[in-house]
Parts: sequence; structure tokens; C-alpha cells
Amino acid sequence: MSTALLTDLRTALEGTAVSDRPVDLARAAHDASHVLLHPQAFVVARDTPDVARTLAIASRHGVPVTFRSGGTSLSGQAVTDGVLIDTRRGFRDVEVLDDGARVRCRPGATVRTVNAHLAPYGRALGPDPASEAACTIGGVVADNSSGMACGTTRNTYRTLDCLEAVLLNGTVIDTALPDADARFKAAEPEVWQGLARLRDRVRGNPDSVRRIEHQYSMKNTMGYGVNSLLDFDEPVQILAHLLVGSEGTLGFISSVTFRTVPVHQHISTALLVFEGIETATAALPDLVGAGAETAELMDAASLRVAQHFPTPVDALTGLEVRDHTALLVEARAAEAGELDEHVHRLEGVLDGLRHDGLLTDLAIPTRFSADPVPRAQAWAVRKGLYTAVAGARRAGSTALLEDIVVPMPALTQAVRDLGEICTRHGYDEAVVFGHAKDANLHFMINPDLRDPAQVETLGAFSDDLVDLVLAADGSLKAEHGTGRVMAPFVERQFGSELYAVMREVKRLLDPTNTLNPGVVITDDERAHLRALKAPTPVDEAVDRCVECGYCEPVCPSRDVTTTPRQRIVLMREMAAHRAAGREDEAAAIAKDFDYMAVQTCAADSLCRPACPVDIDTGVVMKRFRTDAQTPATQRVGAALATNWGPTLTGLRAGVGVADHVPGALLERITATARSVLSPGLVPLVGDDLPGPGLSRRTNARQEPGDVVLLPSCIGELFAPEGDSPGAAQAFLAVCDRAGVTVRLPKDMDGLCCGTVWRSKGLTEGQKEMAIRTARALLEASEDGRVPVVMDASSCTHGLHALPGDLGAAGEHALAERVAGLQIMDATRFVAEHVLPRLTVRRTARSAVLHPTCSDRHADDIPALRAIAEAVADEVVVPVESGCCGFAGDRGMLHPELTAGATAREAKEVDHRTYDLYLSSNRTCELGMSRATGHAYHHVLEALADALV
Repeated sequence: MSTALLTDLRTALEGTAVSDRPVDLARAAHDASHVLLHPQAFVVARDTPDVARTLAIASRHGVPVTFRSGGTSLSGQAVTDGVLIDTRRGFRDVEVLDDGARVRCRPGATVRTVNAHLAPYGRALGPDPASEAACTIGGVVADNSSGMACGTTRNTYRTLDCLEAVLLNGTVIDTALPDADARFKAAEPEVWQGLARLRDRVRGNPDSVRRIEHQYSMKNTMGYGVNSLLDFDEPVQILAHLLVGSEGTLGFISSVTFRTVPVHQHISTALLVFEGIETATAALPDLVGAGAETAELMDAASLRVAQHFPTPVDALTGLEVRDHTALLVEARAAEAGELDEHVHRLEGVLDGLRHDGLLTDLAIPTRFSADPVPRAQAWAVRKGLYTAVAGARRAGSTALLEDIVVPMPALTQAVRDLGEICTRHGYDEAVVFGHAKDANLHFMINPDLRDPAQVETLGAFSDDLVDLVLAADGSLKAEHGTGRVMAPFVERQFGSELYAVMREVKRLLDPTNTLNPGVVITDDERAHLRALKAPTPVDEAVDRCVECGYCEPVCPSRDVTTTPRQRIVLMREMAAHRAAGREDEAAAIAKDFDYMAVQTCAADSLCRPACPVDIDTGVVMKRFRTDAQTPATQRVGAALATNWGPTLTGLRAGVGVADHVPGALLERITATARSVLSPGLVPLVGDDLPGPGLSRRTNARQEPGDVVLLPSCIGELFAPEGDSPGAAQAFLAVCDRAGVTVRLPKDMDGLCCGTVWRSKGLTEGQKEMAIRTARALLEASEDGRVPVVMDASSCTHGLHALPGDLGAAGEHALAERVAGLQIMDATRFVAEHVLPRLTVRRTARSAVLHPTCSDRHADDIPALRAIAEAVADEVVVPVESGCCGFAGDRGMLHPELTAGATAREAKEVDHRTYDLYLSSNRTCELGMSRATGHAYHHVLEALADALV
């Protein structure tokens, strides 16, 4: 890249991350699309002025600029070979207005986070994209997002209240101001007048009016939102709504306010299977008229895929799928009585379909149900399609998820024709599904874009797809945005006159073609076939990654180093360089990979439940750690496991000594040691280091009981806050009061869940500890007759891994016995078996909870909340709560990881004062205490203090 550009950026953005490191450019090159461009520079903007300065500098140097927040867009609109600006990290604020009737958001907030802020008010955003967990407001506005239920009436365009935007030259437009149009005219007279001329030009052309009215009667994200030229008179409002769906090509949207919609909590669902597409689409008008809010269509190929899901779909058992088509229909209502009325009408429609022989009999009778279990099974058919098809594709191939829309009368033929052209071009594994109520179809194909012949096949397929959709007078993009992959076809869809209008919009707002060039508007007829991503296979554990980014919002290192997607991307980039003989380029990434990817991975595995193809990147990073261990360190790990009791005694003594060293001095000593040795070996500790906890060595409670407690090592190493005896003693106290007898394993001071060795890749020590702990727990629990619990949720999670550790060690018989143990966290055991027997007084008005990542894995948050609600009148789980990143010793080895992971949650917690600060794991309590300055305790300690 230009040295002058980089120098100017660093001078202007002092204190902001501006990088041209190969590791940063490589991880920033990838988004969820199948387009790959490597930026020249990567800028992490702190605020709107940073964005404005970057735009000015890039424009002056003639270098393109692209904004990216979530990176979940599918059409290539968030990649660039210029300057890529991260507009997620510094732009996550959410402000609820008017008791939830409106909400103001910054572009980096995810839809899920915004909706979590709105939930207490019974409101939500209108757009409901399937990627809501990861997609951000910036992309929602830039792509005019919609979703399964919102249709064309509750999408981004229709629910926009006002926005603030920065134009290329730095002008800030705030449409919330009462004189916004006058200000716009004064600041940008040429743009104001140009938009007014385009408004009049379009309104004066009957053909343009007809085309626009037709195109926007459907979902439509092709081209610019020229419907704004009909819908609004003031140029400032035209501009605001042109920015919606503009994909970062007209300006930067720094803030947006939405009008929200009510959330209907009462829901009933049914999976309907028809003999063919004709009968399914014929039933749609009656179903919608009877109250169906959602109607998801799945073709015969989709149903065949669903029949082979790992978890069987009972309703499809025994169905011989031929040309069958399914509709997943859902009704929603604000009140139970209103839902009953909807369901009564819908059941009447079903009765008519059965009478006419149009509805296929299934293994389970077809009916509407509000029961969560059958509802979840029905939705599993729809939501599991992507996982099944993308996850089973060949290594190195690309999962392409595309969408189209046609007028409703053309839906039946479009489904048939789409299936036919997929087959004709060799996409035999393709599935077709979509939002039937909107005639919006999605389909998945898996081409291998490393093969030039398959790229040409994709081009021929695209041509046929364009012909199919435009012959039906539809839109080539309903939801996913134009991007680069459909930009060559905008003129064909809208005609030359409206395309000329769009080009003039671009010229008025981006005369230097700086903002995301090649997106929406292009002169390149083959743009959709250029710069295609061709993933290099690297490891079967991650090769099925589709780079969707769903893992990123839950990753504790996302604001510090890398995310799971980026870790996999870096593996692929290094492998691609090596395969091409570019060893220097691979080495340039590799030199930062260990810290950026391996060492700062918390390995909390929260990425796995977020991943649509079930990848646990943490496991892969732990394997890198294993590979880095020498035979000597493996022997040390085994020796530590063999002598774990004495080792802990020594560590406790060290903690005790450190507790008497002034915090500032201790921090200087450890910081010096880290600089001489390694930050990966020496922890950084200061005055927040607690003293030693109580020793676990005891001969007490050896008789058979109702439950076995294995107290955690970490509770022995670190004392709790204040005068509390700790979580283990609290568990014993509440059980004793409830008349529940507790047994302790023999020689438990030498036992451990194994996480210490597992997280560091010390396999020999892991094996030694797994065998000893397994035998002790089998004896104490009488081979699983009674449950086994631990007093630290992360250790409970680690204990669940024992069967896997034993299997890896070749101890298969022992692994099978351990797999039969009832292992649960102490909080769950207390909530289910102890709390109902206790008399508890509420000791606090308010409590804030930090659920750990292990609580989330085990679905133990309800148990945690139940205990907290027993002792506090109000219990709050912060919207921004997530993994604290302490991750055993990672928070001391890499304190920047915990600082980054807890920043958003700490900011939310600090908005008010609570009487109690609670969690379920000692190291997580340390991390949250460090982040907030408030003393966090185990929730069982609070319960023990509240016993009557």
C-alpha cells in the first residue's frame, strides 16, 4: 500500500488502531460472502470523527473505503482492496426511547442485543433477519434487512424513524432535527437540488412510477431505494431512505432510530406437508387470511435432507418424499384468547385441506401446537437445513446461500424452474426454501470455486437465474443486498432510465467513487465472477466453516485479538500461501498467529452453539497448544498431576506470601518477570489477587450420602471475597440445613476436573488426572447411584469432559462407566433438590448476576436465577453479559483478554448500584470484580447467608 496513506491515517487517527500487518489484513479480508478482497489498511474507528477523517484521507489518496460491522452480508458488499473501517467495536450503544416505542442504535450493535434491551418493554425491531445473533444495525440498515415475518411493512425502510449520517466530504446529516431539510440544503446545495431534480424526473415518468410501484410491492434489495423518490417530498428524507439499502456506497450511517413493533408472546406452530408445490402455494391465501404470520416453504429436496438429520424429525418418519412440499406455519398473538381464535380459524383451513385430499398424512397428526417441544421439532426442519447442507459439503467447496423474489402468482413455477436449473448445472445437492408468504425463495448450492470450470458453471447458472426471475417480473435480491454479485444485473431489472437515476444518485453523493466502488453500481459485466473466495482445506475440524461470523458476538477475544472465524481464516490464509509457494507471506502471518489466535483464545467453546455447522474453534486452538508442548513439558504436566495435592499446597503458600506483598510492588515484580521470561508463563498479578482459600484435605463426610461434592481446586487456591468461607462450605451449609447428606471423595485434595491440563494441551497430565478422578468419583457415587456436583461451574463443565479424556487415553471401559455418572453444577442441584426444603429470608433489594460460559453450556442460568431470586427482590442479568475471558489462568497471563471481554458488561453493570454481585465460579468472580470494582460472590454464599 501507499506509505503516504498509512502515514496520514496514523497521524490523523492518533490512538486509533491503524494496521497494515499481514495478520490483520488477512483476517479482515473475509466476511460471510464468497468474495475475497484483501484491504490495504485496516482501521478500527473509535467514533464518528474517526470515520470522517478516514474518509477524507482515503478520498485524497484515491483509495476506496468500505465499512464493516458484523460481516454477515452475503453478496460481497463488506470487502475491499482499499481501506476497511471496523464500525463495530466503537459503535455498540443502544438507547431505548419512549418506553420502547423507539430505539436509537449505533451500527455495531447486533439485532439480538437491541431486542434484548427492548424485551422488558414487550417490543422488538421490525426487521427479523435469521442472522439476528450476529448481524449488526449497520448492515441491517445498509442492506434494508427484513426476515421471516416482517414482510414489506416492517422492514428497515418502513420502520426507520430518523438517522445520522456522514457524507464523503464530512457533512453530518441528522434527520431528527426539525429543520433537517433546511440544514441539508444549506450544507449541501448541489446534492439537495440534485435529489429534488431526480424526484421530479421520476415522478414525471409514468413508466418509472409503474416499475417502482411494482418492484417495491415485493421485498427488494436490488439497486438503490428509488422508491424514496416517490414516498418522500423533502430531499433530506429522500436521502435518509436512499441510505437504507445503499450498502455503504453513499455515506456512513453513524446512528439510527427505529420505530419498534410489539412482541407477540403467544405462538402456535404447525408443519404442513403437501403432495406438491401447487397445492402448497394454493393453500397460502387461506392460511394467511386465517392468521398465519409466518409461512416457511421447503421443497422436496429439503424434506429429504431433514429426514437424515442426526436428531430424527418424528413427523417425517416413514414419509416417502416424492414431489412433496412443506409449509411451516406459525400464528402469533398478544393475548392467549386472540391466539385461540387464530388457531381455530387455521384448524378450519386444515380441515378443508384434509377433506379435499390436499394435505399429506404424517407419522404425527398435523395440528397447531403451542407446546415448545413440538414447536421446536417443527422449526428444526427449517433451521437445520443450512447446518445439514453446508456442514456436509466437500472440503474446499463454498456454501452459497442466495435469494430471489417473484410475484405471488409466479411462486409455483419459480420453485419448479429453480429446482430444474440447479439440476441442469449439476447442483444436485441444492435445496430450495423460503418465506412463502412473501414469495421470497432461498436456495443453497455448493460449488468448488477453486475449479475454473465450476466458476464458469456458476456464471451460466447465474445467467439462467437472472432470466428466470426477470421473466417472472421479480427481483434478483429480496433480502441479501445487491453487493458485487448482483451489481451487473441491476440495469436489466430496473431498465436504463431508473438505472441512470441510480447512477446519478451515486455521482451526487460519491463523485470520486470512493465509497465501496463496484457495489450496487458497476460497469463490469463479470464482476460476480471475480475475486471469488476459494477456501483451502486445513483441518477437518474446521473445513466446513462458512465464515458466517455467527461466532463473533460471543467470543471474549473479539475486541482484543481475533474471533473464531478469524482464527480459521488465518489458518486458511497461511495454508493458501504455502500451497502457492509464498512462504514469506505465510511466515508473516504465522509470526503473530500464536498470540493473536492460540494464546488469547479463552477456549470457552461458546462458539460451538453459535456455529451453524457445529465447529468448536476452542478445541482446535487447544490442539495447537498441545502440538507446541515438548516432551519435557509433557513430563512436567504429568508430574504435576501425580503430585497435585502437594502442588496445590505449595501454590497456596505462594498465594499467601503474595497476599502480604503490596499490590503495586507485586505487579512490578510480575511484570518484570513477564518481560524476561514470557507473558504466556508468568501471570500478571497485583492488589486484586486474593489470599489462599481453605485446604480440601479432610477425612470428614466419607459415608454414603444423597450427593457427592468435589470441591474445586480454584476454591482452595483463592479465597472468596470478604469473610465468606467459600462456595464449597456454602453448599455444605445449605445441604445440611435441608437434611441432604453430602459425601466427599477420598483424597480429594489430589483430584481435579482436568481443565488445567486440557486447556494447555498437557495430554500426559490430563490422562493421569482423568483416571484418578474418575475412579474416585465412581467409588464415592457408588457407580452413579447419586449425583456428583462441583462448586465452580467451569469445573463442572470440565468434569463433563472426563469420558472424552479417558477415551483419548485408551481407557474405554472406564470412560463408559464415567459417562453414566449424573454430573451437575452445585447451583442446579441446590435449585432443584435443596432450595424447596429451605426457609430463606430475602436479604437484598437487588442483585446482578454474571452467568458464566459454563452456565450457558449447561443451561443452568435458570437455576442461578432461582437461587438469586430467593435472596433478592430484583435480579438482573445484564444484556451485555458474556464470557469474562478469565479462562482459568488466561486472565492473569493475558489480562487484556479479560479487560476486553468484560468491558461492555462492566459498563452496563456500573450504570447503577446493586446490593449483591453474584456468579457461580471463583475465577469469573475475580474477573468481574476486577472489571467493575465490586466484590462478586458465589450465589451459594448469598444463599447460605440468607438461611433462617
